[in-house]
Amino acid sequence: MVAAVRVHKHGGPEVLTFEDIDVPAPGQGQVKLKQHAIGVNFIDTYFRIGMYPSPTGMPFVAGNEGAGEVIAVGPGVTDLKVGDRVGYVVPLGAYAAERLLPAERAVKLPDNISYEQAAAMMLKGMTVQYLLNRTFKVGKGTIVLIHAAAGGVGLIACQWANHIGATVIGTVGSKEKAELAKKNGAHHTILYRDEDFVAKVKEITSGKLCDVVYDGIGKDTFPASLDCLHPLGYFVSFGSASGQIEAFNINILQAKGSLFATRPTLNHYAAKRDDLIAMSNDLFKVVGSGAVKIPVNQKYPLKDAAKSHKDLEARATTGSSILLP
Repeated sequence: MVAAVRVHKHGGPEVLTFEDIDVPAPGQGQVKLKQHAIGVNFIDTYFRIGMYPSPTGMPFVAGNEGAGEVIAVGPGVTDLKVGDRVGYVVPLGAYAAERLLPAERAVKLPDNISYEQAAAMMLKGMTVQYLLNRTFKVGKGTIVLIHAAAGGVGLIACQWANHIGATVIGTVGSKEKAELAKKNGAHHTILYRDEDFVAKVKEITSGKLCDVVYDGIGKDTFPASLDCLHPLGYFVSFGSASGQIEAFNINILQAKGSLFATRPTLNHYAAKRDDLIAMSNDLFKVVGSGAVKIPVNQKYPLKDAAKSHKDLEARATTGSSILLP
């Protein structure tokens, strides 16, 4: 039996139950991991409250991201062996001291990437990788607006976009978060609680507006985000921290400049193992070079998973949060 955090019913952070579970031997195509660090992400709260249905039914072990050591391999596994260090992103099962994992979703970690870094960046870092390189190809001179710029995805995105050569504008909730975003690559910050972020974007860009808006906030920043884009600009909604965007008349995109809008998710971009490996290698390369640092600003014991969710939903965190088994 090993420690884990499970959800028996949907609800607030209080439904995260710390208990012991049995983890059997790995089956066909599986590996068994001893986990060293576990990522905490907003998507974990979506499963907890029932916004996203659990693919494994109820109860389920929460969490989508982690890093650990392979301690057993099942039949048919050839790419991994006992002792390998791996990171992963999969639907559910991460909040546990040990777990089973499909071997095809595990990625070997380079020696210069720690378990804590990996747990803090596999989901968020690969999200940034596809957002900047595939959903919309950011290049030198691109003007980007990143909402929640001091959050887990935001701090990685600010650094990476800056490294590429983009002009980075970030919205934040406090002066402290503004300083943090600037230290991590944002050229301009906007206090969205105190300032009209559309007006500030127009001022910062001298009326040119943005090529792309990356929005993980959702309800609170829509449709104002569309007004930050020049004609033919891209609105990329990749999260719903403030609630989901309600259905809208698609003609609004024409009225505001023949805009593009998309709601991507990592699972689709990394569905093929070749893509998963390419994306993770790109992430490891940019982090290993020092161009992008992974700020792990909150660490909690596994038993305090409920507190990690409370802090995340209260927007009381910056950068990445992890659980330690």
